[in-house]
Amino acid sequence: MSEESSGRTTGGLSHIAADPEALAREREMLRDLAGRPALQRYRRYYALTGPGWLQGAFTLGGGSAVASLYLGAHYGYEYLWIQPLAMLVGIVMLAACAHQTLSTGMRPFAAMAQFVHPAVAWAWALATLSSTFIFHAAQFSLAAGVIEDITSLATGWNPQGAARTAFLVLIGAVILAVSIRVTWNFGHGVRRTRLYERTLKLFIMAIIVSFGLVVVRGTLSGSVDWGAVAGGFVPRSIPADMQGVTTVMGAFGAAVALNMTFLFGYTLLARGWGPAHSNLARFDLVMGMFLPYAVVTSLIIIAAASTIYGTEFAPQQILPANAGMLIGASGVGEVTGRLVFALGVLGMVLSTITLQMVVAGFVVCELLGWETQGLRFRWACLALLPGFLGVVLWESMGTWVSLPAFTVGLIMLPIAYVGWFILQNSDGLLGGQRPRGTAALRWNIAMTVAVTVTLVSVVYTLWTRLTA
Repeated sequence: MSEESSGRTTGGLSHIAADPEALAREREMLRDLAGRPALQRYRRYYALTGPGWLQGAFTLGGGSAVASLYLGAHYGYEYLWIQPLAMLVGIVMLAACAHQTLSTGMRPFAAMAQFVHPAVAWAWALATLSSTFIFHAAQFSLAAGVIEDITSLATGWNPQGAARTAFLVLIGAVILAVSIRVTWNFGHGVRRTRLYERTLKLFIMAIIVSFGLVVVRGTLSGSVDWGAVAGGFVPRSIPADMQGVTTVMGAFGAAVALNMTFLFGYTLLARGWGPAHSNLARFDLVMGMFLPYAVVTSLIIIAAASTIYGTEFAPQQILPANAGMLIGASGVGEVTGRLVFALGVLGMVLSTITLQMVVAGFVVCELLGWETQGLRFRWACLALLPGFLGVVLWESMGTWVSLPAFTVGLIMLPIAYVGWFILQNSDGLLGGQRPRGTAALRWNIAMTVAVTVTLVSVVYTLWTRLTA
């Protein structure tokens, strides 16, 4: 299937992508760059990146923050290697998705339905939508908690009862309005789609700066042991306690969440990318997803390890909403801990909220047979709208809805991965673009390892969660 292929059932997103002449010039430039030195090639690639950054912004949410805080607060610098390694497992599978999508121009949902099984495609989409809806509410709750703490720090105001409820609802409404405005840029022509991507890049940069400032402040106060930091990136051991093992397994099973697997192929098609963009897509995954994720999670671990680890605060429950307060009380100062750290967490949450809306837009459009454009796509993005009430409801509803949603998402993740494995070896889908010989062997070994690691981590995580 050619790069220019289109069509409702199987084709790309030509109505979003750039005009044909611009895409032709871009493909010609990429072919010209293929023989250039790596530094020159990557410099030009960077200017074109985007979909990988969206994946990076998506994975930097509350779950990543919780896992990183736990590892740093309870084990110090010892397990800095876990999060980057977990992300590499996910990137192998996303790279396979990129190869399939760029080689055929076919929408991932249609490819899964036609060349794996319609039931798998529908289960993938429905599980993505349901788990995204539940955890959309959780992101709003976390954002409201962070803003509430910042407000308390700045003004000393701590509302209670009905006043607090009204305040939290107001926070939720403002976040919702801003998120809708940002989200609706996506899918509204190439310029506004690129604007959306650049906005998310800025979110990531702000997150890195915020957590980086916390670590710099800790370095200046002498609390960061950089020798131990370097050693923490070398795998030497794994946690021996149940909670530690569960955290590690959870990191490997959820570094790439289920809704991220649905999103990636569509963001590639929305840019009009095709076979000529294969190298760029892999570079984008490394530059926009792996590096930001590795840097941010490492900074959070270092911040927690250098301030909370070994103190009287370490046994406490460490969550993003209270971590800034604990970090501030442990030596880097209240402003650095509660304000700067909180702004980093807030950036993570806001970027995730908008991307969850984009995912919902694509899923709803596929399930209802709508084109992903215009008012229909915008309305589809609002399928998660009730989730903003999580600012007041999550404290009571989270305990009984989060585990089922978490379970469904984790079960579907290895199923989606197996689907991609089948598609990567499908002559029907890929034809002459199917990897063969040594390339096929490399792909199958890497994907088998990724699927196996993910499956083991998912089974272990579910077993510990359900038995608990």
